[in-house]
Amino acid sequence: MKRFRGEVPQVSHDLLVLREGDDVAVATRDLSPGDAVVAAGADPVGVRQPVPRGHKIALRPVPVGGHVRKYGQVIGVATAPITPGDHVHSHNLGFEDGSRETPLGGTHHDLPVPDDEPRPTFRGYRRADGRVGTRNFIAILTSVNCSASTAKMIADQFRGAALDEFENVDGVIALTHTSGCGLVPDSEGGQVLLRTLRGYAAHPNVAGLLVLGLGCEMVPGAALSARSGQVADLGMPGIGAPDETRSGLLAAIADDTVVRSLTIQETGGVRASVRAGVAAVREMLPLVNQRERVECDVSELVLALNCGGSDGYSGITANPALGWASDHLVAYGATSVLAETPEVYGAEHLLTARATEPAVAKKLLDRIDWWRSYVKAGGGTLDNNPSPGNKAGGLTTILEKSLGAVAKGGQADLAAVYEYAEPITQRGFGFMDTPGYDPVSVTGLVAGGANVVVFTTGRGSVFGCRPTPSIKVATNTPMYSVMAEDMDLNAGVIVDGTATVAEVGRQIFDRILAVASGQRTVSEELEIGAEEFIPWHLGAVT
Repeated sequence: MKRFRGEVPQVSHDLLVLREGDDVAVATRDLSPGDAVVAAGADPVGVRQPVPRGHKIALRPVPVGGHVRKYGQVIGVATAPITPGDHVHSHNLGFEDGSRETPLGGTHHDLPVPDDEPRPTFRGYRRADGRVGTRNFIAILTSVNCSASTAKMIADQFRGAALDEFENVDGVIALTHTSGCGLVPDSEGGQVLLRTLRGYAAHPNVAGLLVLGLGCEMVPGAALSARSGQVADLGMPGIGAPDETRSGLLAAIADDTVVRSLTIQETGGVRASVRAGVAAVREMLPLVNQRERVECDVSELVLALNCGGSDGYSGITANPALGWASDHLVAYGATSVLAETPEVYGAEHLLTARATEPAVAKKLLDRIDWWRSYVKAGGGTLDNNPSPGNKAGGLTTILEKSLGAVAKGGQADLAAVYEYAEPITQRGFGFMDTPGYDPVSVTGLVAGGANVVVFTTGRGSVFGCRPTPSIKVATNTPMYSVMAEDMDLNAGVIVDGTATVAEVGRQIFDRILAVASGQRTVSEELEIGAEEFIPWHLGAVT
């Protein structure tokens, strides 16, 4: 699928035809029966049923069982005869898995460094291990759900004016979750949880860390707070093994991160632990406040690409514009990571074709096979996605949704595929295996080391992410107008005809640099993001 790199092919005020030969066009306004609309190179089409904006209208007849194409790709099969002017949606378009060629590499795109602009930089926090943070947080990380309420009580003491004298501290956050005990420690789920928690403990946006446990849980606090070289027998099967690279479980906490730990049972209960935790944070504050931003090269950025509440415009406006920005970062040697495996299903061939080597492509296909088994065991299929909100916004099948979703990844070669929360180590464009559920997906990307998130939304997600800033990009102007206080940028201007994909891509790129340098996003202004820390829960709970 050719990626959008410039003007959207807006051929009338009413329709968008995305590829020559497509069977459908996308309505840019609400269409009513009797309206006459025109697509390039085709006869006028009379609208036969109401077609909401963002939804599809048929340009040519398709018989029952015939393939329907959008973006030049099959998005499903006709379940009823389709006539030009028909509204094409769930009532006459169905999912068919079909077969797709999945090349294991072979497609390469040159992304030259622009020679007409100075090399970009941003002002970040350089850590002792060489990594760069975009924020300077103190995190209270819980090893088990039993310590969650206590962690929140501690963090609540540092809201508002409590941090006014510490201008270099971005906040004190409680990172709580619903697990940590009652699971099989050496199981896949146990390993995923520990990898996630350790990824946050070692994150470059965390300069001060208080690990808070209960004292009898299966995930001991020592498994989260140990620095590289200090890992011994931590009393948990599979932890403390000599091969620290295994599954990325033992990502190193930087030597200049201030680390403290408490257990509620040893400290004397909740009230005593709150007092001790508040004292520990107060001790950290002046130390963390000593860190200052320094000039850093753009290549130090690790960008997480995610979307939520997608609509019929997502794959036309915000996602390809984000793909432009992603490619621009990768061209400068930075890192960008796509995710949400169930939402690339059906478009995986477009990613495997860009793999730098067959093993990278094969790893992505292996994860998709894992997902087929996973959802089947739960009594579902991968076409259970799109969500009701996605369908209300004009998306009908997972194939259509995925074709728009992969546009966030631009055209760069696929250099790496990571398991959930695995440390992101390869520069360039990568993919991480995550669920499509937004908070769980972004939690994995941040655990991997992402220091900036760009989140596209068509329906109006109010997502935020801490300790990593999240830039929200609206896909359409009507939603942006209603929810402007919750959006950072509006990509709907592409469909409005007042900007190109490249121009909005440049806005996103520039905003990434500004936010990485300290500019606050709208979700940060509202302090949204701690509750959105949701590690992926896998496996049995006993």
